[in-house]
Amino acid sequence: MRIESSVTAISWIPSEAVEGLPKIPFTMGVAHYDDPPPDQIEDLDAMREADLFREANELRAFAEFDDDGKVVDSGHLGRGHIGVTRMKVGPREVSVAAVALPTLQGEPEIGDGWVRFTQTAGGRTGMPAPRRVSGKPFFRINSAIAWTTLALTIKADGTSEGELTGASPFPRHWVYDREGQLVQKSGTIDFEEWYRKAHGGNTPWGEEDSEAFVTQVETALERELSKSIMKSGASSSPKRLDVDDTLTEQGEEGEGVYLLLDGVLAVEVDGDTVAEVGPGSILGARALVEGGKRTATLRAVTPVKVVVASPDDIEPSALEELAAGHRREER
Repeated sequence: MRIESSVTAISWIPSEAVEGLPKIPFTMGVAHYDDPPPDQIEDLDAMREADLFREANELRAFAEFDDDGKVVDSGHLGRGHIGVTRMKVGPREVSVAAVALPTLQGEPEIGDGWVRFTQTAGGRTGMPAPRRVSGKPFFRINSAIAWTTLALTIKADGTSEGELTGASPFPRHWVYDREGQLVQKSGTIDFEEWYRKAHGGNTPWGEEDSEAFVTQVETALERELSKSIMKSGASSSPKRLDVDDTLTEQGEEGEGVYLLLDGVLAVEVDGDTVAEVGPGSILGARALVEGGKRTATLRAVTPVKVVVASPDDIEPSALEELAAGHRREER
């Protein structure tokens, strides 16, 4: 029996993700941030032509098993996809081809009734980015390298499991299953770390990969509301937390709603961690709907960036739906 499956990662630049001097072209409108990718992948090539992502890693593979579940053949079928760098120069838009690095496909690992594949794909923009970097040669002309490393396990029973095992610290990486459905996200972005260190031997094409901090996806309602919150201008004054800082304390008065832009927050109820939430989550609705008291403590697991949204910008019915979905302590 032959089984084919896939897992795909899409890399894109969220609003306000670039920091320091490199942010200036984005602020001036010369360079651009990206809109969030869709929840469902239909056509990767069409998405690339429409400039909907910076890079994509499509790990597609097959495995053939005999009647006893023994692997008789297997192989890679996927590849990497690279976008273009579009910049505005006056009234004109200039497209600069990005530079794709060779797709790295590991030899399939074969076990009892399963085969595991790994694939790394990525590259860099075609525009130069002169800067000081950490480690030799201490100065680079080419831009930093972005990548994802995926793993896919195909089993004799017809099931498969995909995962993001490594990724550059920047930009954001979203992971899609064999049906093209969004299932995971990278939880953190560190532009400064990436800008100074993602070069040469500090990449999978050198000597090392970077572990990916992965979170589950937020709800479709949260994704829809987050677009409205960002368009309202709330992102102009983000709040930052260090590890172990608290965003809210259980039992305190609460009036604001929070959109988690980056990082991971632990949800603690009566001192116990009942959940962890990642980028895109909207928090604080229960206090507004259920009497004004915070029902959980939100503590930073990683460095965190959030924005405060006005409850007036969210429909009451949407707040009630958010609150209903966040009753974690009752589960």
